[in-house]
Amino acid sequence: MDCSPEYVMPSTAADPEQVPTTTPPVFFVHSLESDSDEVLLDGAEGRHAATVRRVGIGETLRISDGHGVAIDGRVVEVVEDGLRIAVLRRVPVPVPEPEFVVIQALPKGDRGELAVALMTEVGVDLIVPWQASRCVTRWHEARGVRSLQRWRSAAREASKQSRRLRMTQVAELTTTRDVCAILVGAELPIVLHERAEHGFSTLELPRRGRIALVVGPEGGLTDAELQALRAAGGQPVRLGEAILRTSTAGAASVSALAAAVGRWG
Repeated sequence: MDCSPEYVMPSTAADPEQVPTTTPPVFFVHSLESDSDEVLLDGAEGRHAATVRRVGIGETLRISDGHGVAIDGRVVEVVEDGLRIAVLRRVPVPVPEPEFVVIQALPKGDRGELAVALMTEVGVDLIVPWQASRCVTRWHEARGVRSLQRWRSAAREASKQSRRLRMTQVAELTTTRDVCAILVGAELPIVLHERAEHGFSTLELPRRGRIALVVGPEGGLTDAELQALRAAGGQPVRLGEAILRTSTAGAASVSALAAAVGRWG
């Protein structure tokens, strides 16, 4: 979620009455040259900007490579299936601290894409799909490839909608062993569990490094999975008294964490 102060474009030679006072729309490109004075927004993003959003000459927008390089620009020409953009300034895109990683057990149906969109909007930096034992959904072969593409597309669109200049990343499908390795490397590894003794208020939250959160499937974690996650350092925590769906628990948890550590400050 973009909680940055109200955006004001720096002064330029353009008519000051044309300067926007709201955050301009965000579009993603594969790469941005560090010293270029102009950017061509073409391909699918260019067509969307020019023909769907109908962005015209003189309007401002932000373009990002999704990984830390971004610019503010003004449209100087509408070309076939795209826009030619004059670079007004480079936009600093610091690495978020702490980093939020959610290991998400595969939900049923299209709830996976809902979970990805919600988590992207509230600020999750990396989403890791997890084939937990009790997952009803199974990502096999071609179906797994299509499902991963849909998750990544959902993250991309939600990043644009929420004006994120660093796009939420979606990792490859993981096993429980992979999840344990992620927890070992985290400053704060959390495992959501409805029978945990402690709640979020008992956690000592880091301001740097990685907070990793495990969200189990609809059927819950098996005893073997919980034992393995705890052995990797995972701290079982319950999110209040209510039992949330696996598709919403990650977003609700990260919202609480983001406010507590100052990422929404």
